[in-house]
Amino acid sequence: MIPIEHNIAQTLARINRAADSCNRKKSTISLLAVSKKQTVEAIQAAVAAGIIDFGENYLQEAEQKIQQLHALNLSWHYIGGIQSNKTQTIARLFSWVHSVDRIKLARRLSDQRPADMPPLNICLQVNIDNEGAKSGFDVDRISAAVTEINSLPRLQLRGLMAIPAQSESEVEQRDSFSRMRILFDSVKDAIESVNDRASFDTLSMGMSADLESAIAEGATIVRVGTGIFGPRDKPA
Repeated sequence: MIPIEHNIAQTLARINRAADSCNRKKSTISLLAVSKKQTVEAIQAAVAAGIIDFGENYLQEAEQKIQQLHALNLSWHYIGGIQSNKTQTIARLFSWVHSVDRIKLARRLSDQRPADMPPLNICLQVNIDNEGAKSGFDVDRISAAVTEINSLPRLQLRGLMAIPAQSESEVEQRDSFSRMRILFDSVKDAIESVNDRASFDTLSMGMSADLESAIAEGATIVRVGTGIFGPRDKPA
């Protein structure tokens, strides 16, 4: 049996040590448990250990879990690629979307967010290392996107998200995360509305292998799957 409670304790300890090492308050860093391909029972075990925020990549799978676990009142974050024909369901089911990579998607999410629900929290995905096969806004297009998206009525733009190029080098990891933090700060400073600027408070970056580097460079949400649930089974 996967020792999920132990893994969560170990992950939180890593987060705390990383926060201490760069003189950050632990309360400024949130743990998002990436539960894609995990069972309802595994999620329930994580909930029993104190986790309430879960990230999902695949809509059909997530919809089933959200329905089954509805009574637990969890906070669900969509972190996967978004197809235009899926935005209505995403807008209805999730509290957060981290992977908005086109203004068209933001408009659809705003239009389709139910009026009786609070605004949908979103982050704009940035292709910080300019990788050809990876989704995300180019760095030089973020400011214009922020201005337009802040005008959409059913969204709350919370910040930026990135999945940098994989590297085992801490120096390279921190370089990508540092550029994200600099971009975040410059975008935040340019937001004219005081309320919109105050709400722009999230840097979603860092995963199981590099969360220390991400925290050192200002991550406010780290997305951890393997570190909590263990390695996922590889397809045959």
